[in-house]
Amino acid sequence: MRKVRFSFPAIAAFAIGTLTIPALAQQTLPEAPSAMLVAETSPLPTLNLDPEAALESTSVNDAFDSEQADQQATKQTDKKPNPNADVDKNGNPIPLNRQQPHRILGFMPNFRSVSGGAVAHPPGWKYNFKIATRQSFDYSSFIFLGITSLSAEGIDSHPVLGKGIGGFYAYTWRGLLDKTDGTYLGAWLLPSLLHEDTRYYAMGNERSVPIRILYVMSRQVVTRTYSQHQTPNIAGLGGKVLTQIVSRQYYPTGATSFPVLATKFAYSAMRDIAFTSIREFYPDIAAHYIRKHHEKLAQQAAKDAQANP
Repeated sequence: MRKVRFSFPAIAAFAIGTLTIPALAQQTLPEAPSAMLVAETSPLPTLNLDPEAALESTSVNDAFDSEQADQQATKQTDKKPNPNADVDKNGNPIPLNRQQPHRILGFMPNFRSVSGGAVAHPPGWKYNFKIATRQSFDYSSFIFLGITSLSAEGIDSHPVLGKGIGGFYAYTWRGLLDKTDGTYLGAWLLPSLLHEDTRYYAMGNERSVPIRILYVMSRQVVTRTYSQHQTPNIAGLGGKVLTQIVSRQYYPTGATSFPVLATKFAYSAMRDIAFTSIREFYPDIAAHYIRKHHEKLAQQAAKDAQANP
């Protein structure tokens, strides 16, 4: 088939004599590079001379844009509740002033606490082991290990371990074993065997401060069973005792006498009471400062609104 070539004057004469405007809109394109003619991703623009088609195209685009906006708004507003959030027995979220965070002040591990009034995860071998592992090898645990080892070296707690860098190293690796042994014995092995739940169940701000302090101290000797009954804290105390017995295998003779081990046991109990006190009262303090911060922002917003009516 012979290809017909049109020059601009010929096209003009032909259009004036025989074509209408719609026919001209359907005219075959002049020769062009084949890449432009066959490219599917970059089609040549065409002139749309039909007003109704233009209106229809605009309506379709508007509808598409509106649908995208609706989908975006749905994504922003249709947020599912956090499945890890603490709730009470009725499914209601725990108030801020009774919530136990996983980290106090953003770095102190607090994985073995239950918010006041919350429904706790059922304990068991697997769950207890998971929590004990997180508590033992959390990065912040090593920070506290370094601090306690440095202080022990500084006050020369065990002269037989030496001073200086060598002494600090001797305190550090033994302190790591003490901490790890104590956590696995008191939070995993013994509780799982005895069916004792040695997690800390916060009392919350529903009781007076003195009552809460006494409650914190009592948790050293009293805990809960898997069925949530009060019971002597055999797993917790037994874990501390066994930790001191095991430590005789890696401490030198001068640091394994009964008075030394008894002192270490007492320090361990005192540290637990101090940290448990922080766990009990931290939610109140955090909620107080958050509330004050929100009030300050609201007051500032009100002042700005008055200054710029």
